[in-house]
Amino acid sequence: METRTDITLIAINGKGPRIHSSAFIAPGCRIIGNVEIGPDASVWYNCVIRADVNRIVIGARTNIQDGSVVHCDSPKPSRPEGYPTIIGEDVLIGHLAMVHGCTLEDRAFVGLGAIVMDGSHIESEGMLAAGAQLTGKRIGARQLWMGRPAKYLRDLDEAALAANQAGVKGYVINGRMHAEALRQAH
Repeated sequence: METRTDITLIAINGKGPRIHSSAFIAPGCRIIGNVEIGPDASVWYNCVIRADVNRIVIGARTNIQDGSVVHCDSPKPSRPEGYPTIIGEDVLIGHLAMVHGCTLEDRAFVGLGAIVMDGSHIESEGMLAAGAQLTGKRIGARQLWMGRPAKYLRDLDEAALAANQAGVKGYVINGRMHAEALRQAH
């Protein structure tokens, strides 16, 4: 086990977190097991990323905002590979989201407090609205789904897609600013 600036990194079954040197991991985070975090990704204050029963991959420039939980599902006789959690590049995951055993393709968006459950899939530039719950369904590319349970609402226009990508760029910059502020504080 390693603890640095109130970040806990734990290996489970011989597999520990692999975090790119340019990624920002905020204090209060707990990252456990077979987790890979890519370049310029950011994991914000008090997140838990736990890959003790399967693997979790987080792509470049993806951000997982404050208080979110990312987990995976273990292998079962009916599904020997279980459900790893695979998160692509340039993904936005809002505050207090729950992401579990699912796939989020590049440039996907998970809103504040949303839940993405086992077997769910959000295609590139697909969006799950704040507070929505997606259980075992697939959001198509450039689609917006909302509600509990989540249902298709409409396709996203170019302005919405551009706003999401501006958010990704903003989080990369913000992550660098927070990393520098923490370095100066210590």
